[in-house]
Amino acid sequence: MIKDASNLLNDLLAKAKKAGADSGDAVYVCSSSLSVAQRLAQPEKLERSENSDIGLRVFVGKRQAIVSTSDFSTETLDEVVARAVAMAKVVPEDPHCGLADPAELATKVPELDIYDPSEPTAETLIDWANRAEDAARGVDGVSNSEGAEAGWGRAVVTVTATNGFSHTYSSSHFSLSAAVLAGTGTGMERDYDYTGAVYAKDLMAPEDVGRSAGARAVKRLNPRKTGSGQFPIIYDPRVARSLVSHFANAVNGAAIARSTSFLKDSMGEAVFGPHITIIDDPHRQRGLRSKPFDGEGVANVRRKVIDAGKLTTWFLDLRSARQLNLKSTGHASRSSGSPPTPSATNLYLEPGKLDPAGLMADIKEGIYVTELIGFGVNGLTGDYSRGAAGFWIENGQIAYPVSEITIAGNLKDMFQNLSQANDLTFRYGVDSPTIRVDGMTVAGR
Repeated sequence: MIKDASNLLNDLLAKAKKAGADSGDAVYVCSSSLSVAQRLAQPEKLERSENSDIGLRVFVGKRQAIVSTSDFSTETLDEVVARAVAMAKVVPEDPHCGLADPAELATKVPELDIYDPSEPTAETLIDWANRAEDAARGVDGVSNSEGAEAGWGRAVVTVTATNGFSHTYSSSHFSLSAAVLAGTGTGMERDYDYTGAVYAKDLMAPEDVGRSAGARAVKRLNPRKTGSGQFPIIYDPRVARSLVSHFANAVNGAAIARSTSFLKDSMGEAVFGPHITIIDDPHRQRGLRSKPFDGEGVANVRRKVIDAGKLTTWFLDLRSARQLNLKSTGHASRSSGSPPTPSATNLYLEPGKLDPAGLMADIKEGIYVTELIGFGVNGLTGDYSRGAAGFWIENGQIAYPVSEITIAGNLKDMFQNLSQANDLTFRYGVDSPTIRVDGMTVAGR
């Protein structure tokens, strides 16, 4: 890790201006990761990665170019400057490229508690994976294992630009998962569980992860097929979050600027019912996707993207904002070798008032979905069709497992007919409580 990364980036930008660039920015990313995997108590993977990269973006008029490198020698960095400026002089003009105005920049960098300084040993991660898999295999009915994995990673990011911005932040992430099979022969079923957190101490206990994975697999044994028709669908939280992700894709500024989103004309409209609020919070304490500023140095803030059902904003970086004659919302994300693009941070659907049992209490016939298969979503029209598995609901109660079904609808209608339970937990970065969607089409046997 470079201790004076901001000075190095400033020197690089100064050389770029001397070589003919009008302006520019540079990003330094230093990352480390460690991961282990095992199956049936035998090691299958032990990987460690350490990477440091610098990306230089320069502007010559309304032309931009990006060059990145992991070689920080003076000769290589001089070559990076020369190539970037030469490229920027010949590429086509982009009327929407450019740095942020100083007034848009983050001037205060909040403390978000997103960095755990402790680094686990390989032995620690192996122990977590062992305990998780042992607990999963100890569940009555579990017959085989796909294994358990544990991982850790950290990153240090510095962004510096000729508009005066220069800040650094660090982040970390721990994870643990287990997947097992229950039953025998052609009647085997698979399931898993997962935990992730910024701090190791915030993870679920390995034994809890394993027992949950085993119990989930056993519950899926002896599935039946269902008939076809229209039924209410209950989405388990781990698949409900996919609907929040589909919404995020639909309000991404790049898609709006290209007119490739089914929500492109919905600003200010009631996209959901009045009981739905969706929040994007880049400053959530210990959030898995928290960051103190965006990839272009623009200030970011907590936003109600959906407020009482109505769409209030797009996810915008500088380029998409300029295309739409708007201001950046501070959602630029970037790597060292590519230009910024808009993306959400800690995105979640606020919980409702009913518990999951209450949410399904009046359902005479319906499906509780725990797994989605394939990706049948049309971002232009909102048409939705996914393979699914889960449980049949009868008279408000989970009755028996089901599989080999397809659920279909249109996201516009699904959003309008969506209601939520009160069981929100933050596990992934895009999160949701249990969700109910009425009037979906189910294709079974």
